[in-house]
Order: sequence, then C-alpha cells, then structure tokens
Amino acid sequence: MSGTRFVTSTLLAIAIATVSSTNFAAPEVDVDLHTQLERIAKRRIFFGHQSVGENLLEGIRQLSKMVAVPIRVVEVTTAREVKPATLGHAFVAENANPILKLHNFERAIGQEPEGLDIAMVKFCFVDFTAETNVNALFDRYRATIDVLKKRNPGTIFVHITAPLTIVEGGFKARLKHLLGLAPLFGTLENMRRNEYNALLRQAYKGREPFFDLALIESTAPDGSTESVQWKDNIVTVMVPSYTDDGGHLNGVGKLRAAREFLSVLASIPDRLVAQ
Repeated sequence: MSGTRFVTSTLLAIAIATVSSTNFAAPEVDVDLHTQLERIAKRRIFFGHQSVGENLLEGIRQLSKMVAVPIRVVEVTTAREVKPATLGHAFVAENANPILKLHNFERAIGQEPEGLDIAMVKFCFVDFTAETNVNALFDRYRATIDVLKKRNPGTIFVHITAPLTIVEGGFKARLKHLLGLAPLFGTLENMRRNEYNALLRQAYKGREPFFDLALIESTAPDGSTESVQWKDNIVTVMVPSYTDDGGHLNGVGKLRAAREFLSVLASIPDRLVAQ
C-alpha cells in the first residue's frame, strides 16, 4: 500500500548500504546532519527509554562518527546527573508496565527544575498487549507531561510514538487469517500501538516537537506503508527489513530512525531551549 514518503539524505543512503562496514567514511558530506549534530551536542538532554531507545542511540553514535561531530551520550539514573552539552539517557523501568515507566520517568526528572533543555520518554513495543487500555494510558501520559512542564518551564518535551513490530504466522496462521478466523500474531498488539499513536498525533503533532518513530518503522524505502488488514482495520506494522528479531531495530533501521530523531531534536529553535 502507498503511504507517506520521507526524504533521506545522500549520506544516509550510503550509510545504509554500507552499514556492516567498520569504515564509516562517506564520499559526500551530509551538511544538514553535520549542522544538526553540532547543535544537539551543545544541549542538555534527558531521554528515558528501554531497548529500542538504545537502538536509536546506537544509530546516533554511528551518524556522529560518520560526519566526525562528537556528541556526548552518557547513561545516567536521574536528570540531575545530566551535565551541560550532554545527551543523558536512562533505562526507565519497567518493560510491560508503561504506567510504572511514566512514574519512574517523573521521579527521574525530580520535583525541582533541573535546567534541562530537552526531555522525553519513549514506550517500548512490549508495553502494549491486545488488552491495553489505550485511552487510560494516553491520559496518564498527558497528565505526567503536564505536571513535568509546570515543574520545568524552561524544558521542551518531545513526544515519541510507540514503536511497532512485524506480524508473524506460519501457513496455518495465514490461512486462518485469510479466512477471517484469526489475526496474524502481533496484529492486535500493533492495533493498540496504532490507536495510542493516533491519540498522540492528534494531541501534539504540529503543536509541539514530535518524533514519529512508528511512521518511520512502517514506511519502506520506496515510500510505501507496511500494513495488514484485520476485519475493517488497516494496521500499520514494522517493515521486516528494519529488524532482525521482529521488534528491535537492526543496522538499517537504526540509521533511518536515528537520522529523523536527530532532525527533530535539532529543529527545536534555540529560543525555545532553556539558556
């Protein structure tokens, strides 16, 4: 199915083609990437995440090395530990419990302003099951961010869509799916992720900094959208070539997602960033 096409740079295309190589030099320089990394490297950023977030950070490290713009990425436990000119990140517990993740993200930032320029928290694909109450989760997310905005008026919060997975199924599963008897494994979970992401886009996209990770994961290099149909629902899912295990980003997926992540972070105007 056709979908939204997004533009990638010359360097990124080269990088994806040579991702397994240890030589990250490219014959052409991505000027935008160079400028964006220099801008981000000066900021104080806190990122709460789990394993897919680590995939994004690995992609950032690779892109940083490709254009020789150092960016300080440091694992921390609280926002207070993030020094100026640092992208501090924390593994926010725990997977499969997104409400607890929000609570722990709020605790990690603290009760008093920490002077962060940018902060964000990202859910993982395992935080969504077929039974997830999407509306309740979104309401808790919005309430958490609202509280943190009041405590940290100089900090910009970036909103991130929930990552997707591929759908799987053997011959029997696909036959049942074609006959309308059962969804492919992963369809209902991705449906809940789609529903949550729709609420997030409606509330924040175009209004506040927004990183649409799910859109990137579901958009193939040719611009088409990866999706499955279950009953009357078109469910966007992860492009198989972006993952080796069905959910985490592989070498290709890391670079595609990290490149867009950097663009979003760098697009935040300096006047909006706490000085």
